[in-house]
Amino acid sequence: MSTTSILVLALAGLLLSAFSSTALADKCQPSGTLESPAMGHTCDECCQPGHVYPTYQCSPPVSRHTKAIMTLNDFSKGGDGGDPSECDGKYHNNTERVVALSTGWYDKGKRCGEYIRINAKGRSVLAKVVDECDSLHGCDKPHAFQPPCPHNDVDASQAVWDALGIYGDEVGDFPITWSDA
Repeated sequence: MSTTSILVLALAGLLLSAFSSTALADKCQPSGTLESPAMGHTCDECCQPGHVYPTYQCSPPVSRHTKAIMTLNDFSKGGDGGDPSECDGKYHNNTERVVALSTGWYDKGKRCGEYIRINAKGRSVLAKVVDECDSLHGCDKPHAFQPPCPHNDVDASQAVWDALGIYGDEVGDFPITWSDA
């Protein structure tokens, strides 16, 4: 076999590998949509009347460095988390390091009570999974009138944000990595 043939085969292998990795990363696609009621609840983070939101049954595969977006959640009674946490039926103080995971990662409660390791800004923190960030339903009272969660969301308490040293304008949608602890 000539050197040119070997180089062509090697290049083809690299391209196939890169394409396969991209295909795996894009594996979780919307499973449907949810239309917000024409007349709705009014707040900054509430569903927009008549807006259509994608829904997801899946989340990206979990690895040692799973990429996600971290959002802020108030798990206390009357907070923006809505109903009590799915895992234990309780509300949680904002001083507790707790999270809700997107539907696919929540995996029908299989991660309830388990800890995950969240990494951001060169820091790492352990947080307990207490709830689902519902990627299939929303725009109603049990979901605090908020849209369905994205497929790659780690909804974290203020204590998690503080432990990672993320404050002020950085709080919102913040890129992180996480893994099972």
